[in-house]
This record gives sequence, structure tokens and C-alpha cells, in this order.
Amino acid sequence: MNYSTLKKTVVLSFVSLMAVGFASAQTDTAKSAKKVTTSDSTSTPKLFGGAGQYNTWSVGVNVGVTAPSVATGGVNPFNHNKAELGYGVSLRDQLSHAFSLQLDYHGGKLAGNAGSGNPPIDIVSGTTYQSFETKFNSGSLTGVVNVGSVSFLQRKSAINFYVSGGAGLDFYKPAPVASDGTTVQWATVKELFIPIGAGVKFKLTDQLDLNLGYTENFVDGFNLTGVHAKYPAENRYSYGYAGLEYTFGSKSKPSLEWVNPIAQMYDELYDAALRQEVEALKGRVANVETAVSDLKKDSDGDGVSDQFDKCPNTPAGTVVDGSGCPIVFPKPDTIKAAAVSAVTPYSNIQFEFDSSVLKTSSYPVLDATSADLRSNSSVVTLAGYASSEGTAAHNLRLSKDRANSVKTYLVNSGVDAKRLKVKGLGETHPIADNSTEDGRVLNRRVEFHK
Repeated sequence: MNYSTLKKTVVLSFVSLMAVGFASAQTDTAKSAKKVTTSDSTSTPKLFGGAGQYNTWSVGVNVGVTAPSVATGGVNPFNHNKAELGYGVSLRDQLSHAFSLQLDYHGGKLAGNAGSGNPPIDIVSGTTYQSFETKFNSGSLTGVVNVGSVSFLQRKSAINFYVSGGAGLDFYKPAPVASDGTTVQWATVKELFIPIGAGVKFKLTDQLDLNLGYTENFVDGFNLTGVHAKYPAENRYSYGYAGLEYTFGSKSKPSLEWVNPIAQMYDELYDAALRQEVEALKGRVANVETAVSDLKKDSDGDGVSDQFDKCPNTPAGTVVDGSGCPIVFPKPDTIKAAAVSAVTPYSNIQFEFDSSVLKTSSYPVLDATSADLRSNSSVVTLAGYASSEGTAAHNLRLSKDRANSVKTYLVNSGVDAKRLKVKGLGETHPIADNSTEDGRVLNRRVEFHK
């Protein structure tokens, strides 16, 4: 069988495999039509649910035809390519709906001859060669991009078109045959190569796919045939193949490669359970809005909502308290009399813990004391005290500072400083129990001794 006949046979075989794959894929989608057109909130993956809800790892095997030339063109020193067998295995991880990373191993043989044309001459040795055979083994890492999908029956993908590209190492061993029949055996050559490919994939079942593809391999060298001919003549070869790919994982999970994001989003938007949740949420929002409106309602306009107004229907302009009831203000004379009667001159002046700063609550007593002192000529001793916290020396200083604070206030209010004696007595002479906080509060004081 010559190359032309073999090529026609391969093409017919590929067409037959495509027809079988197409029919199988469409049959499979037809069987699952009812399943994908309805949403199941417990088993259907969500669009943004993460890769964990899909199967992503797959392994494939393939077999096909190799040739020492590529469809995009290029120079080959031998006029006739001989089709040879190629084979490979792959391991792929689908990272998203449209992109995956794939490890490939390929092996096989390349062959060709000069035919009736001029045989190539090695530009280094000057030897004329009539044919060659090169055995190769390669490993590569490629990125695979799904560029389109076809589903003729429904919204579920059944056929994917893809392109791929990557890099790897090619180990090949040329064996060219000279015109005198002598075969030159080369040592194994290791070169970097770039595989660029395209193909179409048919979904046979949820876990099994038929894969048809074509790859052009560009080798970083020019001794692929073992003949140093016109540069760059021998640095490319092709591989057309058919294979099967199996996706690992639970049968309850779909393969990420075959998920249709647009159809999935459509299903989620029209999911009955989701619609019920949205309607229920609308009802809850309406109830909250009604409750807020009720809380804001103020029928009598007094600034207190009806929900909390204990005195409804108060006249306009009435000053009310927080419960909505009118505030009754005492007469000014009554306030003044009550304030005067409530303040006793020469009462003890209290202080905060570890502080000599006067409290504002002490001002009325100090003012009354100042008024009395300015009305007579008596001399007063200001005796400062402290509670029992801290050291005795510290408390002694603190008590004197407290007495001086009282003296300063009285002097500033008009009392002659010579009539005020200051004495710090520390934590001595407590008037209450220092073991309780209430007692300690009373002991932090300044007393007036006439």
C-alpha cells in the first residue's frame, strides 16, 4: 500500500469515527434531555459552586498516523513521506470550563524516501541518501483551550472543538539509508520541541469521550531524518490520531469539560426553589417596612412615636419626656429655695480614687462655705484624708493635695488665704470601713475644722 492509498484509508476511517461519535453523543444528550431541562437543588451543580462539584481528571489513549511533514507547509529533504504508526497516552486536569493542562507521552516512527526524485545529499559528509527511519519518544505539557461547542438537540454540550499548545522533550534516533544500502545508526538525540494542535471531541457517555486530533511538532534541531540537508528541512513532523478519554470520579458529578455555563445559569435563574426563596424574602422585607412605618408613626406630633407614647394626644407645643408625657417644671423661687436648703456649708468634700481634682458636685457646698466664711472672721483648718489603698507616704501627700485644692477654690471665691490652714492626715482617722468600696469612697475627703 503506497502513501496516497494509506492516506485515503486514514481519512475515511476518521470520517467514520466522527460519524459514530456524533451519533453516540446526540443519543446520549437525547436520553438526558429531561434531566438537564429541570433543576434539582440537591444534585445539580451551581454555577459558582467551585471545582469540587465536578470531575476534572481524565486519562486518554490514542493511536494514529505520523508523517515527517506538517499541513502548514515546510521543506522535507525526501520527496515521499511514508505513513507510520504513532501512539500516545495523556493525563489531563480540567481547570475551568474552557481550559485544561495535559501531560502527553507519544511514541512511534517517522519514515520517508526519495522516490523517483533527486535523493538528498548530506551537506556535511557528502553522502547521498535514499530513505530514512526515525524512532521517537516524547513527553510534553500542553494547555488545551475549548474554542467552541455544538449541541444540536438541547442546551447541553455534546461536541467540543479545541486547540492546544505547549512544550516538551523529544528523544529520537535517526537511521538514514545511503544510496549504497548502508544504514547509518545515530545515537539518541534529545531536543526541545513545541507541539501545536487542534481537534474535536465527542461525548459518548458521562465519563467516556471520543477524541480526534491533529498535532504539528516543531523540533529545535535539524537532524530529525539523520541527513544534514537544506536548513531548516527536518525540524517538524505531524501526528493525526483518534483516541478514547476516560474521566475519573463519582458518577453523580458531571465532567467540568462538558458543563455549559450559560445553560446552567439559565437553570439557576428559573429554579423553582430559588424563586420561592425570593418571594419569601420579599414578604419578609415588606413586613419589616410595615413595622418600621409603624415605629415612625407619631399621631400627636410630640416627637415620641405612638409605639412608645404613654400619653397620646398631647396638645401641640407641649414639652414631653421620653415617654411622651408632659414635663411639669417647678417655679424658679421653689428651685432656689430647694437648692439652698439642700446645701449644708462645711460638709465633707469627696474625691475620686487617687485624685485631688474637685468634683463639680462639690461646688454648691464650697460656694455656701465661702459665703459663710466671708460673713465672719473665723479661721478654718482644711483636713485632708485618703482611703487605705497605696502606701502611707503616698496617701499622706494625696490628702494634703486634696486640702490644697479646697483652699485654692475658697481663695479664688474671695476668702482670705490666712484664714485657711491646710493639714494632710493621710489614711488616719477613717470615718468608714476601708475593707469595702462604699467605705473607701467616704474616706476620700476633706473636712472643715473651725
